[in-house]
Amino acid sequence: MSKRYFPLSSVSSMRGLLALLPLLVFLSFFLGAGLYFQWQGVDYAFYQLPAPVAALPAIVLAVWLSRAPLNKAIEQFIEGAGHSNIITMCMIYLLAGAFSSVAKATGGVDATVALGLQLIPGQFLLPGLFILSAFVATAMGTSMGTLAAMAPIGLGVAQASGIEPALVAGALMSGAIFGDNLSIISDTTIAATRTQGCQMRDKFWENLRFALPAALIALVLFAQAGAPTAELPVAAGNPWLALPYLLVLGLAISGLNVFVVLSLGMLATVLVGFWQAGYAVSGLAQDIYTGFGQMQEIFILSMLIGGLSELMRRQGGLDYLVRGVTKVAKALSRQNQAGHSLAIAGLISLTNLCVANNTVSIIVAGEAAKQLAEHGGINPKRSASLLDIFSCIVQGLIPYGAQALLLGASFGLSPLVIIPNVFYCFVLALVAIAVVTANLLWVARTPANDLRQP
Repeated sequence: MSKRYFPLSSVSSMRGLLALLPLLVFLSFFLGAGLYFQWQGVDYAFYQLPAPVAALPAIVLAVWLSRAPLNKAIEQFIEGAGHSNIITMCMIYLLAGAFSSVAKATGGVDATVALGLQLIPGQFLLPGLFILSAFVATAMGTSMGTLAAMAPIGLGVAQASGIEPALVAGALMSGAIFGDNLSIISDTTIAATRTQGCQMRDKFWENLRFALPAALIALVLFAQAGAPTAELPVAAGNPWLALPYLLVLGLAISGLNVFVVLSLGMLATVLVGFWQAGYAVSGLAQDIYTGFGQMQEIFILSMLIGGLSELMRRQGGLDYLVRGVTKVAKALSRQNQAGHSLAIAGLISLTNLCVANNTVSIIVAGEAAKQLAEHGGINPKRSASLLDIFSCIVQGLIPYGAQALLLGASFGLSPLVIIPNVFYCFVLALVAIAVVTANLLWVARTPANDLRQP
């Protein structure tokens, strides 16, 4: 994203604060409605008010606060909604949704899960479920889709093995968050890389430096947490149906354009599904359209938030937010890089606590984080990684997030019981904070003339 899209401007603190009101209105409507429906005992309470609808009053307020004439303010909103990065993001959402839908229709998801269960030794059932969930989430690019596919199997595993259901749910959630955080086609990856202006491949390798040590520690914790008390029956899986997932992973990591990756992955899924599972190609168009529909909410919300961000930018709101957080960052570090890293982590964490959606949080905070990264000399791949990591950490640890609610409903448990067993998110938070803090301490002990930019 060009600097022209989010330049710094000199505005009064009061006007900058007022310019942030639309964002607070959006969060208040979205979070307030969730709390109300939860108090009423409604399932999936925090998703009863669709986020795009909650954004509408905020947009109206932002237009009203604008000093520009009405027609000009609307033009500014449309300019933000139609920015090239926003449109690119939305197109990738559609392709990712289509690929996931076609893969599910061909039986690739079920076959991959069944095949994985065949390979899991009984004494390592929980670590195996973590790995299996992580693989599916990395390939599918969605933690929700992964948990929707894995939750019924996880419940059966818990019932057949005698392992505490909350532990099984925690292992599934941990793996899904790991995969969602790393996946090249994840909507969080798409949003983080597009807002920070880096390549998906670079962000993947940067993320891996944090995620891999955390995953290894989580595997040890799950291995010690529980073991099955009975032998687990496993259904046979067709390894051929897993090939499209491996193809997508390989092509994406190789650096091939994401549009080409998803298109080739979908083609491979159709061919393998027709060859191995008798997939009816006549239903391909409907399956693709179903995938488009699954991305409808995030597609619309991305455009609305893009327009809202443009209005707040022009009114100085996002600039005011950046300056406020930058003051804290400067106080943390002479060299600023480590302090700004902590500031980015705190910014996205607080946003996700309110929004309860990691992708939406990245879209909301992405521009402010980019300014912090530029001011602190942070590489775009590091800032994108921090955005994705801490948004996923919070998403996996909030009981009112979609993932926890889905698992709670599937396992017949309160989401609050599941959260303490999501070991990976706790460990990833400690690892990420430790790395940034170590850098902060190194900067504090290093003479200023010895400091180097990364």
